[in-house]
Amino acid sequence: MTSSSSGLVILGIDPGSRCTGYGVVRETSGCLELLGTGTIRTNGQDDLSTRLDTIFTRICSLIHEFSPDQAAVEEVFTSKNASSALKLGQARGAVIVACSHQKVPVYSYEPTLVKKSLVGGGRAGKEQVAFMVAQMLGCKPRWAQDASDALAVAIAHLNQRRAAGFGGFK
Repeated sequence: MTSSSSGLVILGIDPGSRCTGYGVVRETSGCLELLGTGTIRTNGQDDLSTRLDTIFTRICSLIHEFSPDQAAVEEVFTSKNASSALKLGQARGAVIVACSHQKVPVYSYEPTLVKKSLVGGGRAGKEQVAFMVAQMLGCKPRWAQDASDALAVAIAHLNQRRAAGFGGFK
């Protein structure tokens, strides 16, 4: 998939085994446009393989719906709970495989880099990040926290592209 005069479409994803946030943003001539956002919720009573299949299938559907040029996925935040970190990593793997399966290039970002890119500090609170996402998109944040985080990842990816000198389209 390649970008065109209609802008560059980025699918941002905040993976989770029970709730995966997604956000789709288009950048055209430096202006951001929100195309879609939401969450993929899995049934916590289902086994992990069923939940991962749900995530994979929904990400594939989102790719068909929005035709993103690239995907930006938040890296696993390691915590003290190894079991939770492992499940989060598996959900992230399902997301990456879905994007790869649909031929969408995937870029990964640490949560601190996402926060720094949007707010200026890597330890910013979720409320600060959500506020900046809404400001950059010119709308009120009427979405779930996981969706806000996913939009932040998409916007951070666009910021990183610009900083690396990829501001122009291919």
